[in-house]
Amino acid sequence: MTNAFHPSRRTVLTGSLASASVLSVHGRAFAQAMDHMDMGGTQNQCQAAGPATVEPVSGPPRNLTIAWNEASICTAAVPVAKEKGFFKKYNLNIDYVNFAGATDQLLEALSTGKADGAPGMALRWLKPLQQGFDVKLVAGLHAGCMYLMTAPSTGIKTLTDLKGKTVGVTDIGGPDRNFFSIRLKEAGLDPETDVQWRQFPADLLPLALQRGDVQAISDADPFSYPQRRQFGLLDIDNNMKGEWAHLTCCVIGLRGSLIRNEPKVAAAVTRAIMEAGAWLACNPEEAATIFQPYAPKANIKDLAAMLQMQGHHHQTLTGDFRQEIARYADALKQIGVFRPSLDTERYAQRVTQDLFSG
Repeated sequence: MTNAFHPSRRTVLTGSLASASVLSVHGRAFAQAMDHMDMGGTQNQCQAAGPATVEPVSGPPRNLTIAWNEASICTAAVPVAKEKGFFKKYNLNIDYVNFAGATDQLLEALSTGKADGAPGMALRWLKPLQQGFDVKLVAGLHAGCMYLMTAPSTGIKTLTDLKGKTVGVTDIGGPDRNFFSIRLKEAGLDPETDVQWRQFPADLLPLALQRGDVQAISDADPFSYPQRRQFGLLDIDNNMKGEWAHLTCCVIGLRGSLIRNEPKVAAAVTRAIMEAGAWLACNPEEAATIFQPYAPKANIKDLAAMLQMQGHHHQTLTGDFRQEIARYADALKQIGVFRPSLDTERYAQRVTQDLFSG
């Protein structure tokens, strides 16, 4: 599998800590989410969701390949799992493939055994999974990491203020475009007719905003954080509010043949990544130190602040996870990504796999 990493996006990671006001707002949101976790007693602040009795793989260490995007700090649980020994705990020897290409290419790589598993954003994966790839979603790794921002000079403060405006995104079919289309629909706007969308490279989004080509921009961490600091941007919305703060943002997907043929291996690798994610939620600075080689121009305090702003306190498995996928599918129907006749419960049942019950 070819390396599709885009180094220009990494160069965005510059600068120091955001303003105290920005951090305090997100810090409060993080603390509130930590206090109101809806895991039904299956997870506390530093404990992974699901059973703690998953057995290590028997015999010699099992070699597996995980595909992930090195530029994506929200999936830092992947390098953390290796560095902190979570993979080793389950007798797994993990190789990484750095992959930032099209989602259907990633799903094809998983289907054909070029990789065994990958983290990814739910709103990026759900539509391509309709094509029938032999890939199953097995867990929700964490909640929010997407932001919709504007410059103070625009006067835009709410989603309804975006009527008649243009929003800049890095991918017209990307997860942030889908999510904020859902949010616009919830606010009473038609995301196709009331708002225009224009695509730009990530590092040009703030410049497009400055020039007036767009009136708001959307992206995910780690790019939103330094853009907010460098250009003095304000949040219009993010997916760490209300219901969405308690829904999975990034998921873990595994190749179907691994689940069918080696279910204990599938459970072990999923558990290792989930444990790493829970550890990360309570140790953001050390996790940032582990991730920092993948973002050498960023300092550790900035990276730790990004991790704290994200929803790493939230993990889901089994029925709870399937309900979240169905909720996303329902929302995608409302904005025309899925056909109105789609049975979202049945769809969620088809694309997810319960590794830990029965």
